[in-house]
Amino acid sequence: MNKKIIAVLCCTLFAGAALADEAKLLDEARALPATMVPKLLEVLQDEIAKGGHAHAISVCRDKAPAMAKGLSEKTGWAIRRVSLKNRNLKAVPDAWEEAVLREFEQRLAAGQSPVTMDKSEVVVIDGQKTMRYMKALPTQELCMSCHGKPNKVSDEVQAKLKELYPDDKATGYDVGQIRGAITAKKAL
Repeated sequence: MNKKIIAVLCCTLFAGAALADEAKLLDEARALPATMVPKLLEVLQDEIAKGGHAHAISVCRDKAPAMAKGLSEKTGWAIRRVSLKNRNLKAVPDAWEEAVLREFEQRLAAGQSPVTMDKSEVVVIDGQKTMRYMKALPTQELCMSCHGKPNKVSDEVQAKLKELYPDDKATGYDVGQIRGAITAKKAL
């Protein structure tokens, strides 16, 4: 066989293997929010039932980051929540995340359901190939008590938010808007 044909075959095999690896990583990444979000919503609903919405703020403030940390340690992915209208400094998106969140907003304006929105990309960070993934978090009815317009947020919740988050920007949403995203990255 001639050397050019062998080289083309080798390149094709390596490219095919890389695509298969990337597809496997995407499947892994997609499983992360599918694991975390339902559990978070369950814990949130339990805390609301126990002590009301102001009491349940601790779920998003303390338990959600702990869930993300635990899932990160278990899977090897660095997982967190980000938003263009962040409630705290931990939720400030980096440049890639901000661009994806803005893309999600454009896709929402074009009529795509936020429930179906995600994005993945292999990028280079500090010389290291890294898989990045984001899944949009649409605002649900359950979210409105803390993230809705001021007339939808009780005085008790507003006071607690002001106490805990003096620079809060995470209010004013309507059901179906993109409140933020689960973001994950993994060095390859």
